[in-house]
Amino acid sequence: MAIRELVVGGGCFWCTEAVFELLRGVQDVESGYANGHLPNPTYRDVCTGDTGYAEVVKITYDDSVITADTLLDVFFATHNPTTLNQQGADRGTQYRSTILYTDEETKEAAEAAKEAAQENWNDPIVTRIEPLENYYKAEAYHQDYYRQNPMQGYCMAVIPPKIAKLKAKFGEEVK
Repeated sequence: MAIRELVVGGGCFWCTEAVFELLRGVQDVESGYANGHLPNPTYRDVCTGDTGYAEVVKITYDDSVITADTLLDVFFATHNPTTLNQQGADRGTQYRSTILYTDEETKEAAEAAKEAAQENWNDPIVTRIEPLENYYKAEAYHQDYYRQNPMQGYCMAVIPPKIAKLKAKFGEEVK
């Protein structure tokens, strides 16, 4: 058993976190901000779109239960990687599709997953694969947001379809 981490951004971190928390082998999913230029950013800072940060999740997982390849497949299947700086109504560079790597193995896995995922999309995938430069944990109220706020309007509208996609395509991986 090896505990590993994967950092991805697929739009709003509430949505991404809600999907990955359901997978077997995932021990923790933490919402945060990555690859920006402002020290200790806040949600308000990041929402301006001027900080360079992406809303991301840091997935801590047991790679003897679930692999990075499977996590990357889930990533590409549960958000739209063909829209630049946008997921649904959320627009801005903070909502970009990105995979942030800390080693060559993860970079290569991300590139292979992106190439394989292209078969499922008519438009070109615009997901950025880049080194993780910096990461800050988001404020406490963003952690486990969907689990704590399932009746919030945005959550009710956006997250259940993502979870349905996850269960339909990766049901054997769901807790």
